[in-house]
Amino acid sequence: MTSSPDTAAAPGPAAGQDGHPELKKAITPKLLLLFIVGDILGTGVYSLTGRVAGEVGGAGWLPILIAFAVAMVSALSYVEMVTKYPQAAGAALYVHKAFGIHFLTFMVTFAVLSSGITSASTSAIFLSENVLKAFRLEESLGDSAGAVATTIALVFLGLVALINLRGVSESVTANVVLTCIEMTGLALVIIVGFFAVGKGQADFSRVVLFETQDDKSIFMAVIGATALAFFSMVGFEDSVNMAEETVDPVKNFPRALIAGLSVTGVIYVLISVLAVAVVPIGQLTESTTPLLEVVKEGAPGIPIDTIFAFISIFAVANTVLINMMMASRLLYGMAKQDVLPGFLRGVLKKRRTPWAGIVFSTALAIALVLSVRYVLAEETIGALGGTTALLLLAVFGLVNISVLVLRKDTVDVPHFRTPTVLPVIGAITSFALVSPIAQPVQNYVIAGGLLVVGLILYVITWFYNSAVKARRTRFRHPDDLGRD
Repeated sequence: MTSSPDTAAAPGPAAGQDGHPELKKAITPKLLLLFIVGDILGTGVYSLTGRVAGEVGGAGWLPILIAFAVAMVSALSYVEMVTKYPQAAGAALYVHKAFGIHFLTFMVTFAVLSSGITSASTSAIFLSENVLKAFRLEESLGDSAGAVATTIALVFLGLVALINLRGVSESVTANVVLTCIEMTGLALVIIVGFFAVGKGQADFSRVVLFETQDDKSIFMAVIGATALAFFSMVGFEDSVNMAEETVDPVKNFPRALIAGLSVTGVIYVLISVLAVAVVPIGQLTESTTPLLEVVKEGAPGIPIDTIFAFISIFAVANTVLINMMMASRLLYGMAKQDVLPGFLRGVLKKRRTPWAGIVFSTALAIALVLSVRYVLAEETIGALGGTTALLLLAVFGLVNISVLVLRKDTVDVPHFRTPTVLPVIGAITSFALVSPIAQPVQNYVIAGGLLVVGLILYVITWFYNSAVKARRTRFRHPDDLGRD
């Protein structure tokens, strides 16, 4: 089932055959590759390395490898969909075309939106902890360090909201710069790690050591750690929004996505091995900034830890900005389609930014930060990072099924076709990693709370549309989600 085209064309240059203005195809293969690498690199590897090691011990590279394989299978499904339907709406469009159920489309869209908010909240918390590290405030603040870090996270979310309100949008050039900063930080960890290995300070026996918590079996521990490690692999799905602006997407998108995910997979595995070899597992798992421990341990005589802390700040700041922009745009897009309350479509007249979506998404992020700090304090990063992975794994499962359903839908343009067995494997593994054997209860609580917020808004809109406007609540143009 396909979505209906717009009935009216917006004025503007370079209008396509469907009446929409065509986006400029300015993203070359190299720029697309950098965008994908920069989108995947970030908070996950900076914050969750110690957490994954805490689940399985020194063999933290194994869950990362499994997470990489699951992500790659789903990425190939995304490649087929984006080359077959090169619009910007991503998973919502694919699920809508496959099933045509407007409520399901809504829940998928809100799940993607929620994953952006949980990812931004994770990054804001991690950024605040790096600020304390960079300015050496942890010891001087003592017991109040947690409260100060929470305040910094909230202030930063507010700052991001102000930047978004002013009208700043992510550009490919800015992404390249931030990607270089992210890769510089990770390269620093790798160089220091190899330096420590060369000096004989590394213990590779820890790399094959399995240590599980709460008497878990190795299998259950690895499955749980894989679900957590998956947070490090997410981000590639954002790149589908660049399909319309990519030069020859049918040819270039598959290569860039596969190459980008492969590059980041190699980096993550290498860092997970070096981190455990250089830093004792207990020290790594107890640290809120685990990769900083690698730098300290490998080069103790150089004040490089401060530099690395600032690099981490810039790296995760990019994650917060991109995710909050995505969330506010999706809120705006759904309100514009009359599946969320109309007040969320509010736009500043001069700046032309979706102020209502920005304010609402920021409020949700602030509520999440406060909740995990004071309700789930011990699982702060893991709960939010795990919730992001849970939501996206559920979406990936549906996208894999959509690939199979849409095989009957033929299009006139040549496109990438993934082997049929891979979407089957992708759907099974994605839903398996969403199940209780892989996810702790707090992830369901946070994800469920966010989706309930969306459901309440949907019900309010449904009653309003039925009683006041006398019309059905449904997506009119799913392929326009997230557009200005």
